[in-house]
Amino acid sequence: MKIAQVVLNNLESDADRLASLVSLEPQLVLVFGAVEHFANPLLAELLQKHFSSAQIVGCTTAGEIAGSAVLNHTTVVTAIRFASIAFQVATAELANMEQSFQTGEELARKLLRPDLRAAMVFGQGVSINGSALIDGMVSQLGPTLPITGGLAGDDGAFVKTYTISNAGVSTSQVVGIGLGGDDLVFYHGSFGGWKPFGPTRKVTRCVGNILYELDGEPALEVYKRYLGDYAKDLPGSGLLFPFEMLTDARESLGQIRTILGVNESEGSLVLAGAINPDGYLRLMHAHTNDLVDGAETAANAVLDGKSAGAGQSLGLLVSCVGRKLVMGGRVDEELEAVQDVLGDSTVICGFYSNGEISPGYQVQTCGLHNQTMTITYLTEKNA
Repeated sequence: MKIAQVVLNNLESDADRLASLVSLEPQLVLVFGAVEHFANPLLAELLQKHFSSAQIVGCTTAGEIAGSAVLNHTTVVTAIRFASIAFQVATAELANMEQSFQTGEELARKLLRPDLRAAMVFGQGVSINGSALIDGMVSQLGPTLPITGGLAGDDGAFVKTYTISNAGVSTSQVVGIGLGGDDLVFYHGSFGGWKPFGPTRKVTRCVGNILYELDGEPALEVYKRYLGDYAKDLPGSGLLFPFEMLTDARESLGQIRTILGVNESEGSLVLAGAINPDGYLRLMHAHTNDLVDGAETAANAVLDGKSAGAGQSLGLLVSCVGRKLVMGGRVDEELEAVQDVLGDSTVICGFYSNGEISPGYQVQTCGLHNQTMTITYLTEKNA
């Protein structure tokens, strides 16, 4: 397995940097970049010109990850050549949020094959029910097959995101990669670092990922009371105060939900994934040190005494945009913590997202997460 990476700050002036990746003869090219780059037709043209024989997969971000650096308004292109890993890329259209489960089913059916051992998926970050998308995939692939990836970002605006494949750039396409082969090494880890505060609140009305009432009151009204001065900056400020989901017995489900939007007329909140209709919610917050420790925990969970494979490896990091906002100028520290654990032979790429997809911490079944650092470690036994 061979990997090379370049960063494009400007599509016009930096286009020649892509030529350095061509000699690798990549089979898979991962592309994570700014909305303004994806909206520019030149990006797709350049990628098709340089990588006509490769599968191109990626999405927009709320910050690009290259090594231990967090970048903004760039595009990070990571070229990969496998020695023996088999893979295929599939896409599915998501017409509207209500079709998320069916889109997940369709994508999974396209990826399903006898030797499938893992999957990665990238979807748009608005007008999507991420947990329903994953539930649709799990219904076809089964609960034990690992699925990782994330939902695209748009720098915290929650207006328009893009994905990319060989079919082109799209605002409605979900892209998946199916991986197989005896030499595939595929590990994952996910952890948050957020801490709960305030009382628990009973979910008294919700539909899918739309929260209408808490304790019989309009959810938006309750949420604004807790946010105080931060309320005027919704929905963006909601990234700083996500919800922890609890069971009907007020026990943690190990999942966090970020606010993606608000509906003032209905008094409702749009969350990034489905809500437990019989459960409770509790607000959470975090400090930078807690989040850096969480990223290190996720990295340790990836390897956890396992064999690191041979040669180069890929570390795909998907971290929540809310973590980036909390850490501010110290956000690079969570990437440095991951690089220290995975080692210098691991090439790191990824993005800050509107939702992270991975099995949970020490949990086998895949789900949608918010406010976590999720890591996919990919390499070959014989590279």
